[in-house]
Amino acid sequence: MKLDVKDYENRMKKTIGAYESELDSIRLGRANPYVLNKITVDYYGCPTQIAQMAEVKAVDARTLTITPWDSTTLRSIEKAIHESDLGINPQNDGKVIRLAFPPMTEETRKQKKKEVEAKGEEIKVAIRNIRRDANDKCKQMKKNSEMTEDEQKASEKQVQDLTDSYIKKVDAVTAAKVKEIMEI
Repeated sequence: MKLDVKDYENRMKKTIGAYESELDSIRLGRANPYVLNKITVDYYGCPTQIAQMAEVKAVDARTLTITPWDSTTLRSIEKAIHESDLGINPQNDGKVIRLAFPPMTEETRKQKKKEVEAKGEEIKVAIRNIRRDANDKCKQMKKNSEMTEDEQKASEKQVQDLTDSYIKKVDAVTAAKVKEIMEI
């Protein structure tokens, strides 16, 4: 009986998906609505993402506008943006909040590049931990006589091949984001 690697593959897919969405939320020199995904606003006692309570649009390459559906939340949204690590001062005109993204400096680019590469390494470690879990399961199945040694070796090879392919995907996603950062 071989190990069913579908569960481990799904875990690796979810890990990469989370990594990609985390990279989308990194602030670059241009307006990107995803940078607001990590910011939550206290909306009637419930932490709520800005995108769930307002229309967020990129007006041009360097400006985002936030138009809340409930105008009473304008101050709360502005306060949440101020308190976040976004590093941009919101401009409130009473109806709409504008976020003007300054161009990135060379120092900021290098810092963002290091940040992306560090997160890429963390994701690789997470994928390797999933591989370790699969290999531990193989060893346990072998110990319990649920699989032969040949089946164990074949399952471990299959898991290793899967791990290698997902590590390559992480490298590709990281390289694409670094390239995007350096070209801005």
